[in-house]
Amino acid sequence: MMIQMADGLQLRAHYKSALLICLHIIVCCASLILVTRYGSLFGFAPPKFHIFYDPARLNIAIATVVAFAFVSSVFVFAPFSFGYFVGFYFYTMILDYLWLNSFTDLNYDHRLAGISAAASAIAFLLPALFVSSPIVQKYTLSERTFDQALKLILLLAVATIAVGSFYNFRIVSLDDMYYFRERMRSPTGVNYLVTIVSSGLLPFAFAGFIARKAPWWAAATLLLLAIFYPITLSKLALLTPAWLIATLLLSRIFEARTAVILSLFGPMAAGLVFLLLFKGKLGFFFYTINFRMIAIPSIAMDVYNHFFSRHDLTYFCQISVLKLIMHCPYQDQLSVIMKREYDLGNFNASLFATEGIASIGTLFAPVAAFACGLVVAFSNRLSAGLPPHFVLISGAILPQVLLNVPLSTVLITHGGALLLLLWYITPRTIFEQTLIEKRP
Repeated sequence: MMIQMADGLQLRAHYKSALLICLHIIVCCASLILVTRYGSLFGFAPPKFHIFYDPARLNIAIATVVAFAFVSSVFVFAPFSFGYFVGFYFYTMILDYLWLNSFTDLNYDHRLAGISAAASAIAFLLPALFVSSPIVQKYTLSERTFDQALKLILLLAVATIAVGSFYNFRIVSLDDMYYFRERMRSPTGVNYLVTIVSSGLLPFAFAGFIARKAPWWAAATLLLLAIFYPITLSKLALLTPAWLIATLLLSRIFEARTAVILSLFGPMAAGLVFLLLFKGKLGFFFYTINFRMIAIPSIAMDVYNHFFSRHDLTYFCQISVLKLIMHCPYQDQLSVIMKREYDLGNFNASLFATEGIASIGTLFAPVAAFACGLVVAFSNRLSAGLPPHFVLISGAILPQVLLNVPLSTVLITHGGALLLLLWYITPRTIFEQTLIEKRP
């Protein structure tokens, strides 16, 4: 009887997840249609970004999205992991690309690119979602050392802010952010330190203080994160404190997998509602979330497919270390090259566009995606044994970064590798105590 009840509850949970994902897919497609209609409200021309909508081709777009929607079933049945978190964001990005691919005016082999994108998603998701066996902890911090490490991260953040402020500190509006950001200059080492601390270390510290029931220390972490905006002038830095709070609330209310889905579906649905009801008054929310955060990474795949269908592949020479030891047809960073070629700003892109399309071409991009999926699967193994809410909160920023930055860059310069190490050495005993305290 108890087994039947458990099976029934699990089945209902699967139905709810499937329904949420279906609604999310609808919101994604609706967002891209509305971008073409209301882009002028935000001061940009959708055709410049190669975003179009043609009702005559709607049947092709719908058929493509419906076919790819079957891939989303893995999110109904897969257990939560960091790979689940990252995978859902990448699934959304590729879903949007497949829709855009049905209407874009850029000339390349769209059928091959669409098949490659879908195959790349599957190749990435299989290891990222289903490989999570734990690695034996040969070294772990004591609880006291863990607490000291959290405070050490805050001290490092204070030092980083002090150094970063020496080179750049400017409080500007969102309208002026891009203008002043292009004029910011600071040493490469300082830039690396800023991104490592703000993207990887401080979110981990925030999750750690929450786990240790230290709300004042957690609040101090959020305050430090907020100060990174005048130093970096990036929307990610501006939104990080709010994003961490929202992730914390979602993890408290919903099961981890549902929280992941809602972390994208909720803001995107809100963006649609705000745009339709208030147009330009609250439309900036739609512009920030639905367009800048979600659509731009998909547009990058379109642009990279077009560029590298006509130019030499990089064979991974865009990675700084490899560029020193091998011939590279490009001396500038790919983002700079794309800015020069397409006049869309510094166009960074995800692993699917960089380690995939740019490095080994559209045809073999799924191979690179599978390799990157194995790296994310390794992160699952390192974080095994940690509560889902801890992984969700401490890793909340990296999925957003991964939408716009190559995996190799995220690991080295955004604190990804350090976060994986911290997950591995985090003492699991602190969470066992929490579970004991919750028992009646």
